[in-house]
Parts: sequence; structure tokens; C-alpha cells
Amino acid sequence: MIYLLLTMLERVGIIVTVAFLTTRLTFFKNMMGEQQLQRGTMVKMMVFFGFFGIIGTYTGLSVDAYSYDISKWTFSLAQDEALANSRVIGVVIGGLLGGWKVGLGAGLLAGFHRFTLGGFTAIACGIASIVAGLIAGLARKKFKSNAFQSLSVPLIVGMVAETLQMGIILLVAQPFEASWNLVEKIGLPMIVSNGVGSALFILIIRNVFQEREQVGAEKTQKALLLAKLTTSHLRFGLNRKTAQQTCEVIRQEVGASAVAITDQEDILGYVGMGHDHHQQGQHIQTDETKTVIETGEVYISRREAIHCQKEDCPLQSAVIAPLNLKGETIGTLKCYFESEEALSKVTIEYITGLAALLSQQLEISDNERVNQLAKDAEIRALQAQISPHFLFNALNTIVSMIRSNPSGARKLLITLSRYLRQNINGTKERVITLSQELQHVRAYLSIEEARFNDKLHVEMNIEDTALDKQVPPMTLQPIIENAIKHGLKGMKEESAVIINIHEELEKVFVSIEDNGKGMEEERLGKLLKESVESKEGTGIGLVNVNQRLTMIYGQEAALQIDSRIGEGTKVSFQLPLNKNRGGPQIE
Repeated sequence: MIYLLLTMLERVGIIVTVAFLTTRLTFFKNMMGEQQLQRGTMVKMMVFFGFFGIIGTYTGLSVDAYSYDISKWTFSLAQDEALANSRVIGVVIGGLLGGWKVGLGAGLLAGFHRFTLGGFTAIACGIASIVAGLIAGLARKKFKSNAFQSLSVPLIVGMVAETLQMGIILLVAQPFEASWNLVEKIGLPMIVSNGVGSALFILIIRNVFQEREQVGAEKTQKALLLAKLTTSHLRFGLNRKTAQQTCEVIRQEVGASAVAITDQEDILGYVGMGHDHHQQGQHIQTDETKTVIETGEVYISRREAIHCQKEDCPLQSAVIAPLNLKGETIGTLKCYFESEEALSKVTIEYITGLAALLSQQLEISDNERVNQLAKDAEIRALQAQISPHFLFNALNTIVSMIRSNPSGARKLLITLSRYLRQNINGTKERVITLSQELQHVRAYLSIEEARFNDKLHVEMNIEDTALDKQVPPMTLQPIIENAIKHGLKGMKEESAVIINIHEELEKVFVSIEDNGKGMEEERLGKLLKESVESKEGTGIGLVNVNQRLTMIYGQEAALQIDSRIGEGTKVSFQLPLNKNRGGPQIE
């Protein structure tokens, strides 16, 4: 039995080696890169892991049920022979990674192949392969991502699947005496070796995922660095000077053979290979670039589509991504490469994301120019009161997420951009709709919830009929911020903020309530009469909010604060629908 176990582990080593090599292929990485498996990908996974089941069968050892003779590399079996093999490994891994459908498909392929080899256990082993795939799929459903993040799960599932195979052999294979002799001989070695093999296979695949996450984190970190390096240029908008400077930064960081930025008609900047005939100031020549400007879609250009004037131009391929401003494509980012092989999926996604990041910077730049032109001193003062502490905290949160959760870091960065853009937009309008104000609130809360690490609970009870009603910009967010920074300060668990907005009796009633520590009466009496300094807030205090509400809508719109020590704080106000002290109509 020990000899059989060692031999089985040796064969498992062959499968693990093949797994290590195949999981490094681009085909496998692309197949496993989908968050939601498509039908085509599921079929590929069935074939892929079914193939590993077949390898496990061929690397098995034929065992005579009566004489116990063991033969290696058997491709057909006599009636009294069976296989001690590692077929279950591929089927189990397919089920754990792709769910029960993939497990079932891989089990059918591997099981049918085993049936064709013959032997008195052919039917039993074919059935057991299908059962193994279903069991692994159920384990995937129960443990979700932990099904392949923890080695104990594949170890146990592999051993359970092989144990069930031994049971099915005893129930189905005939004669029973031969089945019993076989299970007694090979049962324990197969259970142990297949469990270990499943765990090793998952370990290899997990390393692939970790490598992909590391690459994603590095790309995200590089994108943030590029954002920092290009901000000083794009803050002045998109022109020939800023485009040329940005191209130089991007080429150095991305590693492209050449980089170009265009507007809707001309090449604004160009650096890299072919600069002697691809020059700044030329009109756009390629139809593909014009198509990107018209459709706003990324285009992958091959050698024949670049339309270069020189036949010996070294540029063989390019990624053309749109640059957008306020929903309109105003130009393109073009990254050229010397070969088509350089256009990996990761590279294309990276350039696409970089173009989106540059578009965000252009949005901010455009809003900054609007801010410079704004003549409303009071609203400009609000814009200037954004504290660097909030930005530093948000950026530190993003940086901490880059390696562990690059996708979440990217989303949070976009949320921060939206938050800042809304602050800038606040310089243009005297009032905005509650719907617009709530978008700003949600962006702020997304950042705070990430910092609180899911310890902050926010409840919103909002009537749809009130969403088109109007408030001054930056009204709700400072109140909510005050609740989080002061009311909930020091709370470790069960921190909650409740936002209620409803329409009643020709008025809109708004309240923000927290379950924090509350305030003393002395502090409560000063809160709306004088500013309270805060090192962590955005600087727009309740005094400021109250002054703008009363200036536009009168004293009946003034803030009302109810707070008791240990019972939390509630800040509320009401908006009259038909009254506004000279401002825009509320309806």
C-alpha cells in the first residue's frame, strides 16, 4: 500500500507539473480573468479540466483485482483490472473554480473517457467522475471565493470525492468480491493522493490569481503616479504644449514605442519612434482615429490601419482610446508599439484606464477654469474651504487598497474625482436639485465607508417626489460630515447615520440623524452662532449652511438641532416650496 501511495503521489506530481505550465499560458489567464463566466468560457473550462481528468486517467496504474499486479501507463484494461488514478483532480478543480455546470461538464468528459477504457469498474468510475464534479460545484457555491483561497477546501473535497468513488465501486461494480479486494488495496492511497493533488493544483492556480492581482496593483500604482505627473500639465487644459508634455510622461511610464495625443482635428503632441514623419501639428490621417472620436469607443489598430507614409515605419500596432469632456469625445490618446504581440489584454486595459484618468483630469481642469471665472465670492469661499486632511485621508485609503483590492481602489478614486468635481460645480449654481446634492452625498459616503471599513451604516429614506426640489450646493454633505466626524467619533461598532427626506404640506422636510455621543447644551447653543474649528472636516460648518438656507428661503428654513448626551444628534430643516427670498423658484 505504501508503494502504491508513493507511486500515486509521483503521478500526481506529473499532473501538477503540467498544471503549472498550462496555467502560465495566456489562454488560461484570459479564461480565468472573467468575473462573471460567459457560456463560451464555461465550455472552455469544461474541456480544459476534463482534459486534466483524462491526463489523470492515463497516468494511472492498472491494478488486477485478484493478483494485485500493478502496471504503469495502461491504455486499455482487461475485465479483472481497474485503475488507481488521479482523474478526480481535474474534475474537482473545474467544479471549485467554475461551479457545478463546469464540474458536471468536466466530469462527463473524463468519465466517458474512463468508460471507454473498459474494466469491471468502468461504469462505476464514469458515474463517480460526474458525482465528483457536482460535489465540487456545490462546495464552490457554499464556500464561494474561499473554495480556492483556502487549501483545506480542495484537500477535503478531493478526498471526499475519491471516498465516494470507492463507495460507488462497491455498489455498482461486479463481482462484489473483486470490488472489495480493489477498494481495500487502492482506496486509502487514492483518497490521500487525490486530496493532496487537488490542494496543490489550487495552490498553483491561486498563485496565478495573485500574480494577476499584483500586476493590477502595479498598474494602478503606476496610473496614480501618472495622474500625479500629468496633473501639473493638464490643469491648463488640452493644447499643444500640455499635450506634448503629457505624451513625454506617458511614454516614459507606459513603455510604448510612441505616444500621441490629438484633438478632434490635429495631432497636439507626439513623442517616440517615427517622430520624423509623425509630427505635432499634422491633421489626423487615420479613419480609425476619426471613428474613435465619433463613437467614443477604444480601437485596436494593426499595421495596415496606421496609414503611415513611410513603408519602413517601425510602428506596427496602436491602441487608440478616447479623451472625453462632459460626455463629448474631444480627442484621443494613441499608444504605438513595434509589434502586435505587445498588445496584451492587460496593456489594452491599462491604456484604456489611463485615457479615462486623463479625461477625469481634463474634467477637473475645465471645472477649475469655471471656478476661476466665477464672480460669486461667497460660493468661491465655500470651494476654498475643502480641507487637505479629508483629501489626504481619502488618498491614503486608496493607496492602502491598491494592492489588496485594485478594483476597489480604482472605483474609490473615481468616486473621489466625482466628489471633487461636484465641489467645483458648486461654484456655478446658486441652487441645485436634491437629486444632484444626493449624488455628492453618496460620493462622500462611499469614501467614508471605505475608511470606516464597513463599520458605518447609512440608511436613506427618500421620497422620489422630493428629488427635483432645490437646495443650495453643499447643504446636506456638511451636516452628514459633522455627524460622522463629531457625533460618531470614537465609536467602534454600530455607527449609524439616517437620512430622511419627504414632502408634506407644500414643504420638503430633511433630517440627518446619528446614534453618536450627542452634545452638551452649552455647545448646542453655540453651534449655529459661531464656527467650530475642525482639523478633519472639509471646513464648511453648520453656521455656513444655516446662513445660506436662511438667506435664500427665510428663517423658516433655518437648521434645527436636537441632541442629548449618549442619545445622538438630529439636524433638520424644511424647504418651503413656493417661497425663496429672490432666489430661483423651488419648483
